[in-house]
Amino acid sequence: MTTPTLRAIGWNTFFEDQLSEAELGSAVLARVSAHHGSQVALVGESGEFRLPVQSAEVFGKVAVGDWLLLNDTGDRAVRLLERQSLLSRKAAGEEAKPQMIVANVNTVFIVSSCNEDFNLSRIERYLAMTLQAGATPVLVLTKADLCEDTDALSQRARELHAGLPVIVMDARSAEQASELAAWCGAGQSVALLGSSGVGKSTLANALGAGELATGGIREKDGKGRHTTTSRSLHLLPTGGVLVDNPGVREFQLRDCEAGVADLFEDVLEVIAACKFSDCAHEAEPGCAVRAALESGALDERRYASYLKLQEEQERNARTLAKRREREQAKSRSYKAAIDRKRRGRGDE
Repeated sequence: MTTPTLRAIGWNTFFEDQLSEAELGSAVLARVSAHHGSQVALVGESGEFRLPVQSAEVFGKVAVGDWLLLNDTGDRAVRLLERQSLLSRKAAGEEAKPQMIVANVNTVFIVSSCNEDFNLSRIERYLAMTLQAGATPVLVLTKADLCEDTDALSQRARELHAGLPVIVMDARSAEQASELAAWCGAGQSVALLGSSGVGKSTLANALGAGELATGGIREKDGKGRHTTTSRSLHLLPTGGVLVDNPGVREFQLRDCEAGVADLFEDVLEVIAACKFSDCAHEAEPGCAVRAALESGALDERRYASYLKLQEEQERNARTLAKRREREQAKSRSYKAAIDRKRRGRGDE
């Protein structure tokens, strides 16, 4: 089943193992390459095609990068294959609804430029989401010509997570972009995440993903304009697949406890050293956190970032609980109304 065509769009043994022997012999498989609201674009053995969203989302909402098993005629999904990874965030609004970003990527290129956009706390959000999804994060610092000391930025970024690869480059240079080739080989899927104007589309072009729209930087504040407006899957000449994503300024994480814990393992180790397990880290005796902050062993910005993300997770959890309570109450109300109608008709 692992044909060159399927492998070129990210097919691997993780997905193949989900199919029975009968399905392996006759399966029609396709990967979601874009979502246009009423239609879903897919790519498979026969090339690119589209399906009505109702035919593609028979078994739930799909994300760019998802794999679908289709019927014999290839016009309806019969199964949504289990995902190898899924990047998602909290959708806009008060309720903690999820918004899927991309599925089944091995690596995430977190792109930040070496100007006013460089923000460690924002990068930490991308890192937490990537770690939660089980993908490998790679930080790509673009627009190196706008910074006098890229080495200092690189060092600060590497301290965010042990072993984090940090690549500094001019995204306009295909030669410099070749430093990312190790993550873009055959069967590999990568995604680009970052703010508007940091050079994601320019980097995608340098990697060989085709002509994507690019935009300039506003001179006043160094911030970029939105260029990529939807998620899309592109084949790379190195044999991999790349997903470009719209730029974001700020986003909230949802169900990201494991990702936050992984990213802030150093902070949790300090917290665990406190004398009291319920320490509020304010004026309690034996507080390891206060001692580490005062000595400089724990960075104040990093600790504040951890607290903010933790509070965000707890708030979203409370919102989800309230939402479930409302749904359960609504369900009970519907059932009670149905029971009353049945009794009125003498059905019971």
